[in-house]
Amino acid sequence: MALALIFAVALAAGLAVLLGALLTPLPDVRGPLARPAVVLLTSDGEPFARFGDYKERPVDAAALPKRVTGAVIAIEDRNFYRHWGVDVRGTSRAVMADLKSRSLVQGGSTITQQLAKITTGKNDRTLMRKAQEAVLAIGIDARLSKAEILSRYLSSVYFGDGVYGLRAAAHHYFSKEPEALSLSEAAMLAGVINAPSRLAPTRHLADAQARAQLVLAAMADTGVITPDQARAAMARPARPRPGRTTLQTGGYFADWLAPQVGPLPPAYGEVAIRTTLDQRLQHRAEQILAAELARNGKAQHVGQGALVAMRADGAVMAMVGGRNHETSTFNRAVQARRQPGSAFKLFVYLAALRDGASPDSTVMDAPIRIGDWTPSNAGGGYRGPISLEEAFATSSNLAAVQISERVGREAVIRAARDLGVKSPLQPVPSLALGSNPMTLLELTSAYASVPAGAYPVAPYGFDQQPGPPPKARLREQAALMRLMGSAVNYGTARRASLWEPAFGKTGTTQDNRDAWFVGFAQDLTVGVWVGNDDNSPMRSVSGGGMPADIWRQFLLAAQPEPIGWAEPAPRHEDEEREDGAPRWLRRLGRLLGL
Repeated sequence: MALALIFAVALAAGLAVLLGALLTPLPDVRGPLARPAVVLLTSDGEPFARFGDYKERPVDAAALPKRVTGAVIAIEDRNFYRHWGVDVRGTSRAVMADLKSRSLVQGGSTITQQLAKITTGKNDRTLMRKAQEAVLAIGIDARLSKAEILSRYLSSVYFGDGVYGLRAAAHHYFSKEPEALSLSEAAMLAGVINAPSRLAPTRHLADAQARAQLVLAAMADTGVITPDQARAAMARPARPRPGRTTLQTGGYFADWLAPQVGPLPPAYGEVAIRTTLDQRLQHRAEQILAAELARNGKAQHVGQGALVAMRADGAVMAMVGGRNHETSTFNRAVQARRQPGSAFKLFVYLAALRDGASPDSTVMDAPIRIGDWTPSNAGGGYRGPISLEEAFATSSNLAAVQISERVGREAVIRAARDLGVKSPLQPVPSLALGSNPMTLLELTSAYASVPAGAYPVAPYGFDQQPGPPPKARLREQAALMRLMGSAVNYGTARRASLWEPAFGKTGTTQDNRDAWFVGFAQDLTVGVWVGNDDNSPMRSVSGGGMPADIWRQFLLAAQPEPIGWAEPAPRHEDEEREDGAPRWLRRLGRLLGL
């Protein structure tokens, strides 16, 4: 009696589950993807990167050649036309293998069960999930014809490389419509379904061809093709002929933009979006940075570098986040927060100018003690009373701290915030010397406010989506340009000098762990950083050395006709020092009006 009751309850529960599967609406998985593939275009309209998933219009299984549908059925579910959604024998065999190994080692899923999995969107491999898929598959088989089941499945199954559906796979791998696939091509695509990441022929051709041989053998075994046809196809294995332009799926600029793509309407195919990227400048930036690191990186213990170039309105023209994106996708231009050192002094001097000072105002380059902290100049020593212009040009640490304490650290922080710095800034005494970490992108954007004559400048990468306009005019523009010009003309940034007017500021942190140069010529603002990911010290590398060299090389390459530009300024024995040029050279420069 108890056994009969248990059986009745189990039967009722099973019928209830089956009834629920029959009554549950089935979403049409043949529809377009909610987030279609995106192709990024340069400012000239040339594609350079893509990301996201690719899907095309659905296929009609009844209209496809038998060699195409037969390949999938032979390798994935040879009893497709004989079972009612679940292949009891195949499932039992898989369950026994799973129980024996105490893990899910075999699938045993029919095409209908795979469609159920696609429909639910659940990928967890548990016995409960397999049972739910089996029940749903029975419901699907009872409500749809075999042709409709196969059509939905082939229109939505994953084929690797971010490609969904047979039509998209035929376009992507063979530049064909699915109706035109050859026998060997159909076998290769059918084989990919089993392990799309491992068998995508664009990346694992040998494995894909080996799997296709198994598919052809299965087709001959099931009578879809003759043994002679199988042997002929095996003798001429398919090779991919991609129908879509081969593009990188990443890159530092593309990685930066990808999260910024807003909601897109569901669509088949790909959506093209124009960006601000200048492909020529991007290539030159990558080449220059890589060449400089290859030439001097080992000797000077410099492992990495980054570069950002933008127009005065914030349009990012080039971005390099490291020496090689293939070996490290970490974007040091936007993800790494490093101490800017003296490159932060732009904000210190802006606060001074707002407080009523001018480039000719006097500041003491003299020892100062704040609590237990006693800063010093990079080269030691001090000059006494000097002008703000000379203090900026020679990157005097003592003068910068004197200014910061005079105007107030909060005023310095306010100046940085106004120019767009969002990183945390602590009002500690070392604030003036760039002790608060920030990113190269935000520092470069802040510097772009100077040539723009307004602030803040918001960096942007989509051509049709510029950042918000500046909120205020930079009244101190002329004075800041004078200060930044002095750094290039006779200060710590002499190696960045050009016949064309150039402006900028060096930055070097304690023990030479970070070296920066940020500056602009005309309306192109460029920031350069070099250092090591493990924060280890470099060997005598300052902002006026390697970063300034990289900056200058890039600015040369940025000009369509780089004629009439100056040769690099001659080296001086103390050129790597942040406290600037020898006194006799500064006096000579002033006498000559430089």
